Amino acid sequence: MGGAGFFLIILAFVFLYFVLVRPQKRRQLQQQRLLDEIRVGDEIVTAGGLLGEIREVHDDEVLLRIAPNLDVRVARRAIAGITPSHEGEALEALPEADESGPTPGT
Repeated sequence: MGGAGFFLIILAFVFLYFVLVRPQKRRQLQQQRLLDEIRVGDEIVTAGGLLGEIREVHDDEVLLRIAPNLDVRVARRAIAGITPSHEGEALEALPEADESGPTPGT
């Protein structure tokens, strides 16, 4: 029985490694790659939900423009992801105004 119990303990550790440890290491590696790839001009989203454009990159923090003439310092580790650039797409998504004017009764 001692050999079977020892085998079950080893099997449990192997299972925990593949279910918990390995995926966590993969996520950490992806996050580190993301932080290494950020550049000035990238649009990002922070863990707190702020969206903005990177103006400066420093060792542990970035300068993020969240509004015209409003820059904030954000810790690099708080960057959750890089957002795709939507310049030009926003104008295309707007419905075109009807040239005939407003309809009566509305």
